[in-house]
Amino acid sequence: MTQAETELPSSSKISSQARQHSIVRTSVMGIAANILLAAIKACVGTISGSIAITLDAVNNLSDALSSVITIVGTKLAGRPANKAHPYGYGRIEYLTATIISLIVLYAGITSLIESGKALFSTPQVSYTTPTLLVVVATIVVKLILGTYVKNVGKQVDSDSLLASGSDALFDAILTASTLLAALVYLTCGLDFTAWVGLLIAGVIIKAGFDILSETLSQILGERIDANLSHQIKEITQATEGVLGVYDLDLHNYGPTSLIGSIHVELADTTSAAQIDELTREIQHTVYEQTSGRVILAAVGIYSQNTTDDEAKRIRSEVTRLVMAHNDVIQMHGFHLDNVKKHMSFDVIIDFGASDRQGLFNRIINDVQQAFPEYHVMAVLDVDTSD
Repeated sequence: MTQAETELPSSSKISSQARQHSIVRTSVMGIAANILLAAIKACVGTISGSIAITLDAVNNLSDALSSVITIVGTKLAGRPANKAHPYGYGRIEYLTATIISLIVLYAGITSLIESGKALFSTPQVSYTTPTLLVVVATIVVKLILGTYVKNVGKQVDSDSLLASGSDALFDAILTASTLLAALVYLTCGLDFTAWVGLLIAGVIIKAGFDILSETLSQILGERIDANLSHQIKEITQATEGVLGVYDLDLHNYGPTSLIGSIHVELADTTSAAQIDELTREIQHTVYEQTSGRVILAAVGIYSQNTTDDEAKRIRSEVTRLVMAHNDVIQMHGFHLDNVKKHMSFDVIIDFGASDRQGLFNRIINDVQQAFPEYHVMAVLDVDTSD
């Protein structure tokens, strides 16, 4: 596809703008709510002397800062492609998620230190009915906020909002634990607030590590989502003239931008003009039916021997030999050139195989021994999609 063909249609641009607007609006709401909750909890924590409530306020401040970074990241990621970055700036969202994870980790470690200090001191704790009512109110607010942010995150496919929504729901649980500690203190006279503070710190640290590991995994490159893979392959297979679909390979340039390639198997009698028309149809249909999310920059071609009965027989025998080996997932792209005496095919071997290269070499040796008159040219393919 040319650069002009990869430009999104106006409807997709509007959708992208609407997505950005939803993320920013929801993040602003999160900032306002978290700053308000942090101020309230800081006052309540100071008045009551509860380290757990005070640390909960710190957690709300880190959430507010995370929302600010989400807004900045979303704005930067929404910039149009240019000569320096022809695939756009969508991956900035992964970088902002990394920064957010480091902020969360810092907040968690700080909370852990402060809670540890509180274990070896004897602070005066004093809870009143208004104090407890404020804590209950903050729990309700966090539950509502978390549910709303998570739902918006699902609608616009934003990992940052999904993480923020989940974090808010966790916050509600943590605040509930501070309320429980307060009730235990009032009824039994036992002060567990420092221990609850340690619990809160532990949960914050875990959340930070989870966000960081998930983001780093996305930056490294993950396996294509199975549902999306099946959808693209079904669309491609439904195209008239396609005999098989293989080697779907997609690269992520942001949550809503995937660019890659796919191979299709066609009859060896297909003309160049027919191939051109078919590949353009596949690219256009996939792009439209994935709402502009997936661009197939290339459609590779495998030529299947359809008029040579001997080639069909050999293909069947080679398939049997290859698939007889354990850990072989698939053989595809078989083609026989009886003039040059060349035989070519691809083999996909499970990543779990103890020696993939060794197994591949044994497969080539088996096929070469069965058909010594042919030069075997095989490729050890990669299992990139379901």
